Amino acid sequence: MTNKLNLRPARALALALGLTALLNDATAANAAPYELTIDPVTVTSGGESRAAIGYNGQIPGPTLYLKEGDEAVIAVTNNLDESSSVHWHGIILPSDQDGVPGISFPGIAPGETFTYRFPVKQSGTYWFHSHSGLQEQEGAYGSIVIEPKTPDPFHYDRDYVVVLSDRHPDKATTILSNLKKSADYYNRQQRTLLDFLKDSREKGTAATLADRLAWGEMRMTPTDIADVQGYDLLINGQTAEQNWTADFNPGERLRLRLINASAMTYFDVRIPGLQMTVVQADGNNVEPVTVDELRIAVAETYDVLVEPKEETAYSLLAESMSRSGMTRATLAAGGSSSSTVPEGREPPLLTMADMGMSIDHGGMMQHGTAPKSDDGAMKMDHGGMMQHGMAPNSDDGAMKMNHGSMMQHGMAPKSDGGAMKMDHGGMMQHGMAPKSDDGAMKMDHGGMMQHGTAPKSNGGTLKMDHGSMMQHGMAPKSDDGAMKMDHGGMMQHGMAPKSDGSTMKMDHGGMMKHGALPEASVSAEVDPFYAPGSGLVPTTFVEGGRFLSYADLKAVTPLYEKREPVREIEIRLTGNMERYFWSMNGVKYSDADPIRLQYGERVRFKFVNETMMTHPMHLHGMWMILDSGKGAQNPAKHTISIAPGTTVYAETEVDAPGQWAFHCHLLYHMATGMFNKVIVEGGPQAALPGGEVKG
Repeated sequence: MTNKLNLRPARALALALGLTALLNDATAANAAPYELTIDPVTVTSGGESRAAIGYNGQIPGPTLYLKEGDEAVIAVTNNLDESSSVHWHGIILPSDQDGVPGISFPGIAPGETFTYRFPVKQSGTYWFHSHSGLQEQEGAYGSIVIEPKTPDPFHYDRDYVVVLSDRHPDKATTILSNLKKSADYYNRQQRTLLDFLKDSREKGTAATLADRLAWGEMRMTPTDIADVQGYDLLINGQTAEQNWTADFNPGERLRLRLINASAMTYFDVRIPGLQMTVVQADGNNVEPVTVDELRIAVAETYDVLVEPKEETAYSLLAESMSRSGMTRATLAAGGSSSSTVPEGREPPLLTMADMGMSIDHGGMMQHGTAPKSDDGAMKMDHGGMMQHGMAPNSDDGAMKMNHGSMMQHGMAPKSDGGAMKMDHGGMMQHGMAPKSDDGAMKMDHGGMMQHGTAPKSNGGTLKMDHGSMMQHGMAPKSDDGAMKMDHGGMMQHGMAPKSDGSTMKMDHGGMMKHGALPEASVSAEVDPFYAPGSGLVPTTFVEGGRFLSYADLKAVTPLYEKREPVREIEIRLTGNMERYFWSMNGVKYSDADPIRLQYGERVRFKFVNETMMTHPMHLHGMWMILDSGKGAQNPAKHTISIAPGTTVYAETEVDAPGQWAFHCHLLYHMATGMFNKVIVEGGPQAALPGGEVKG
């Protein structure tokens, strides 16, 4: 049936004009759809060609330009012979558009097209990548620029996207297989005899020998900073030799949108001769902070402004945190496209602080820096490395602390040792089971770590000597002299009675106690987001210069009103470097219960890094408000880096119903288990995979 409208001409004209305006508004609110293809491509790495994956036939994929307030419509066609996906990293959208196979949708089968549709609710710099298998390492990533509804509170003359990434001569599946065989397979910075002689001259033979023995006892090495080395490091898909170049005229202000789309590489970024003013972090405006260098974790983004004054060329340098590689691009004026590239810097070394300990001049290990608590008990702040259920190595009911199998939480890999096929919704997991029945632990270090009872220092640090034994949640020494700990398969953060009858509290990892950060900038020597004495504390190449810290980040306009969280959820970052598997709270993803949140609540996440690796933790679908010490102006981030031996807090407004991924963004950590599912219950109904509806 056709409805007819009998209108006077004037009214008809007015209606027509109104409809035209509505159509124009609709056009403005719905940007032209993008078409992406996921394609097999060929790349060169290590001088050899090999198969890889790109978007629209290129690596990185094209930059997608969106506008806040529009609806994004992106049709993705899979031209691979395997299932694939696209995840919109850091974008706030409905859970069924998030692009994680097994959690938000089934994936995109070979030959199929999936059209993503979501409202664009934010602005800034973001990126996209595959969330299927190890495809991201093979080149499946690209950038997103979202124009704000209202202009940003800073101006610039030119705008450049700078995508940092890593490419390896080995295929991603080969890399994971090699890591499973030997976690240091790709460590090309092992210490040598020449290093021992050099250190002996500088620090003395006794101290150097004690250091080597300590690391040997733990079956670890202080050069274990990056799991994978030997990468070609890229800027916008180009090597240092290819030298990606951005033009400028002297006096112009450039906006550089830095995106770390690498699989495993943290980058330290600097431009010798220029300072960078950080104006956005993970797409959100922050109060400008001018630095000489910044560290960008895997999956983070920073927007910086630079103002080159001279008609010359400047090197934009991106050096791996481990100093195992460096790449460069060039900011060029006046036709100059060549700039000086300095030598790579000396690689850092992990210290006992990164293991949750420190070493005094006598070579003895000490734990923690926390003062007494109000009840007079001594808090033991361990950073978590050597406390949670190390697996027993003997059959006598005692458990040696085998630091090669750190943080095992009473778990060992499955007997088959193989990696399960991973969709990031069904990750490559490795089972973990207790190695003994009684869970008691035996600490046998040749007397090196006997947790003695030396007096506290003035700063409240409990020092360990080799005298009378202190039993941090441990049973008294057994007849064979070894310290035993009864944890029922997991160390219970125990409290052994002190001699005065009060309890010894063990606070695992509390470098960053909630609300304890001062309202101040940090110096080049101190960064509260690293363990005191850490070998990873960033130091800039400029004498007296400034290196960006999370403590510098202060939101221009908070996304949410400040309110107290209703509960705290502890996320322990755990794993086994020697066997190469990683986990959250000591449980592999396939065995883990999902994290359940209630729509409308505010929760605090307490990240405790019990490993010697740095982990960039990413929550899908919701912001994490990082406790940077700025109170109501703490910055909102989608990815937060947690350094070894530290505890970091972040709060989340639970405003996204459905189910979401939550994981470490180091690809091979995620692939082997540092992953979990978050289910937000209540709120507007959200369709879940398989047609299930929860609301």
